Amino acid sequence: MGTLDQDGKILVGKGEAPEYLTLALGNRHGLITGATGTGKTVTLQVLAEGFSRAGVPVFAADIKGDLSGVAAKGEAKPAFVERAKQMGFDYVPDQFPVVFWDLFGEQGHPIRATVHDLGPLLLARMLDLNDVQEGVINIAFKVMDEADGAADGEAQDLVDLANLRELLAFLGKNAKDIGNRYGNVAPATIGAVQRQLLVIENQGGEKFFGLPELDLSDFMAVDQQGRGRINILAADKLMQSPRLYATFLLWLIAELFERLPEVGDLDKPKLVFFFDEAHLLFNEAPKALLDRIEQVVRLIRSKGVGIYFVTQNPLDVPDTVLAQLGNRVQHALRAFTPRDQKAVRAAAETFRPNPRLDTAAVITELGKGEALVSFLEGNGTPSMVERALIRPPAARVGPLTPQERQALLASSPLRGRYDKAKPHRPLTDLLNGDAAPAGDEDAPRDGSGRGGRAGGGAPAEQPGLGSRILGGIGAFLSHPAVRQFGRSVAAVVARTATQEALKRMGMSPSSRRSYAQSGRGRSRTYGLVDDGGTDTGTAASRGLFGNPQRSSDRG
Repeated sequence: MGTLDQDGKILVGKGEAPEYLTLALGNRHGLITGATGTGKTVTLQVLAEGFSRAGVPVFAADIKGDLSGVAAKGEAKPAFVERAKQMGFDYVPDQFPVVFWDLFGEQGHPIRATVHDLGPLLLARMLDLNDVQEGVINIAFKVMDEADGAADGEAQDLVDLANLRELLAFLGKNAKDIGNRYGNVAPATIGAVQRQLLVIENQGGEKFFGLPELDLSDFMAVDQQGRGRINILAADKLMQSPRLYATFLLWLIAELFERLPEVGDLDKPKLVFFFDEAHLLFNEAPKALLDRIEQVVRLIRSKGVGIYFVTQNPLDVPDTVLAQLGNRVQHALRAFTPRDQKAVRAAAETFRPNPRLDTAAVITELGKGEALVSFLEGNGTPSMVERALIRPPAARVGPLTPQERQALLASSPLRGRYDKAKPHRPLTDLLNGDAAPAGDEDAPRDGSGRGGRAGGGAPAEQPGLGSRILGGIGAFLSHPAVRQFGRSVAAVVARTATQEALKRMGMSPSSRRSYAQSGRGRSRTYGLVDDGGTDTGTAASRGLFGNPQRSSDRG
């Protein structure tokens, strides 16, 4: 009977004519909306299958467990067979390459990130911190960079929540010295942050932080048949911690944005990202975070990534983000309340009008499996809205059994790569200036995480008087305040020497200022404001969400 996907297009549904999503415009993002039970998850599965057939990897969160069935061959149910005939093709069951992920490591491979990689902004969002508490987190990251001897935003030793507790305790013990440099660090504020850490730990969030970190190339893979891998995040338990869920997905988007190179417009996306329950991303989000989300949605297109938001109500998505979503599928909405009626009008107004349809009226009349669709056309403009039947999925509609999931995990191409957490060193010695060289992960530790004996045995030999004196001098010189003073003196000496050298070269004062402000003659200021008034700190070396930009990722 007729064709299915055309070259460079995915068949999504059919009304008066087939409705196709053009792969070359798949990175222009999209929106799937509709009331509960109207078929949003099925539409998500249809799109995921279409992208996979075209060789495009997919990432999607499985809120209810239903999406896991895409890994199993579908069934020729009478309703599916009949719908396929109406659309002009024979229904053929199929299955797709799937890898399961789970932040808690129970229903899939664990996904881990370090506290350092999450960055202060997203960490503050996860912990639901106010502005003062977020300021303390920023100071903590700055102190960590100093202790690690790294450029701003590049310290690698802040790994998990235990490390963060160590760092906050260090801030409390050295609050006066740190406060003199960066502002007041009140014990009550540190205590509030620590209590929020306890909330996240009680929700299981500590399992998200650690090593080994996720390698994004494991998301962006194809199988031997050239089909894109469908990465499914088990999110039924994760949804009980909505801030953790939203923050994790924001971090993942930020990682994609920061690490992937610019590729411009491709024949098809490099990855498609489905963000289910998208309202959690925007609920109570501060304006600064919303601005950055909008910026990522606008710019990540050029990295070859398409983001598709899935939510019940189009009003859940801010207008500035909604304007970036060119591919739309609108399932039925019910207009029972004034807010529902407003949502119907808003949804209707976002479509390109079709003179043959009363869009607002049709939205309330759609049946299960029906939708209003509008996809971007060849010149990048949205097509007129059309009423269509959504194509039946080829894979199973419904969840896998626990036995089927475990069998797939056992045969996963990533088996053993992330399943076991990697140990890392505590921060106590590093913060006190007594750390072993970086990478010395086998230094002996006691039960508290400090270097030393692990248990019983003969006591260590006590150092003599001369050794204790030298040790005291070394501790004094390694104190953060003394180290910072030394850096400041070195910076002043270097700047003075540079100015004197330029003076001898005959450069005028204005030329010397221009040279200094160009960055070639600027000394490092550890995130403070330099003589030219330019902030050279964390904002310059961290990404849009405060996550680090590694030197290998920068252009």
